[in-house]
Amino acid sequence: MAEAIATAAATSLSVKPSNLHSQLFLSSTSFPIIRLNSLKNPNFRPLVVSSTSIESAATQKPSSKTSFLDQREGSRYLHFVKYHGLGNDFILVDNRDSSEPKITPEQAAKLCDRNFGIGADGVIFALPGINGTDYTMRIFNSDGSEPEMCGNGVRCFARFIAEIENLHGKKLSFSVHTGAGLIVPEIQEDGKVKVDMGEPVLKAADVPTKLAANKNDAVVKSELVVDGVTWNVTCVSMGNPHCVTFGVKGGQDLQVDALNLAQIGPKFEHHEVFPARTNTEFVQVCSPSHLKMRVWERGAGATLACGTGACATVVAAVLEGHAGRNCTVDLPGGPLEIEWREEDNHVYMTGPAEMVFDGSVPLRYLLE
Repeated sequence: MAEAIATAAATSLSVKPSNLHSQLFLSSTSFPIIRLNSLKNPNFRPLVVSSTSIESAATQKPSSKTSFLDQREGSRYLHFVKYHGLGNDFILVDNRDSSEPKITPEQAAKLCDRNFGIGADGVIFALPGINGTDYTMRIFNSDGSEPEMCGNGVRCFARFIAEIENLHGKKLSFSVHTGAGLIVPEIQEDGKVKVDMGEPVLKAADVPTKLAANKNDAVVKSELVVDGVTWNVTCVSMGNPHCVTFGVKGGQDLQVDALNLAQIGPKFEHHEVFPARTNTEFVQVCSPSHLKMRVWERGAGATLACGTGACATVVAAVLEGHAGRNCTVDLPGGPLEIEWREEDNHVYMTGPAEMVFDGSVPLRYLLE
């Protein structure tokens, strides 16, 4: 894309100042037309590449016809906002006017492509609430699969709702229906989002896993052979399945930075003992209140952060005796604060969610 923009810059450019966002518009036969409004540099003067042929742009005279820039707000475009939670990034779509997502799982996967689309770990839809909740959240992963829930995603969802509902300047919370049940995010005064993630599910059949329960009905520090190596694993569901490991049987403490995640992660995800596949957390214990984790997410692969995975990690650390109930969990994208509260058995996650840019993509691109 950078090469195309450079070519266009040498041909014909129309520069328009913006007081709110930097904007880039690109139209060619090689790329979808996407408008990006970045919040990172509000004083940047936008570069606008004409929607007419780049080769003939230099000879074109001004036209009174409606341009692409005027048309982009119509129904032929899907409007979105990009958010990230510690680098776990999502495309957020305002879907409050319909109970069904505006695009299909296959189209969502296309948008998530980091080379030919917008690029993201998933697409999240804000739909009308059901069963008395304020909103419904659904998400399609980058491979088109639909998980029950996403911890980093629900923090981004909360900030998105606050933006589109113009709820600013105060501490607020609302109820969200998800595939994992009721979730209640609360935006703090510092802008971080605290989420009541509910109670962890430990019963093996409900995680689900085919591993035999070895502690009441739970699978705690059980042996799992993966590619000829025996790992100690604890299985937890936070509305979606997690397999948490602190290392191999009889081995030294896990050093997560040394792992070849792309090699080992898929073997856990698709292991036969996980009928719904699984997210996998590889954890290094720094202290009883400080854990370091890398994650292989079901349907998304290696990501910079996983909120439900951080929650499952603390639950597993407590069950195995590695840590207390209040922990900082360091992920590649940054830290999350996790508390497994003894009084109500709920897990609480606190962390940031940031807007990156907003834009529009033509629906015809998704139909190709």
